[in-house]
Amino acid sequence: MRAVIQRVTEASVSIHQKEVSRIAGGLLILIGIEAADTSEDIAWLSKKIVNLRIFDDENGVMNKSLLSTQGDAIVVSQFTLHASTKKGNRPSYIYAAKPDIAIPLYEQFIRQIESDLGKKVGTGVFGADMQIALLNDGPVTIIIDTKKRE
Repeated sequence: MRAVIQRVTEASVSIHQKEVSRIAGGLLILIGIEAADTSEDIAWLSKKIVNLRIFDDENGVMNKSLLSTQGDAIVVSQFTLHASTKKGNRPSYIYAAKPDIAIPLYEQFIRQIESDLGKKVGTGVFGADMQIALLNDGPVTIIIDTKKRE
């Protein structure tokens, strides 16, 4: 799994001009799923994200997590995170999981992050053409790949 995590002061997801999710502050999480991803990847990534200390404490130091700030999150599936641009100029998505594999893993990731946070998270709609609006705070943007565990 590959995730792009953005600290936001606000974010929303719309489909056909209809808003489906909105948060005032927290994290926008774009998630790319590979066929080789497992429940272990989901559990590790969820714990890593909710405990990332990327929110300011009272001294202005990034020392607080989404969990400790009780912030909100939106999780959006994005297969293009697995784009390979090795050959030519047209990205290949051969590493992105097909929907029959990706949808159950995406849904499991949402359940896991909700469990780890102790509350519901906003989502996009798998496979839909979505418009994502966000105000990146910082800016703070972090990329995590469960295969590298960095």
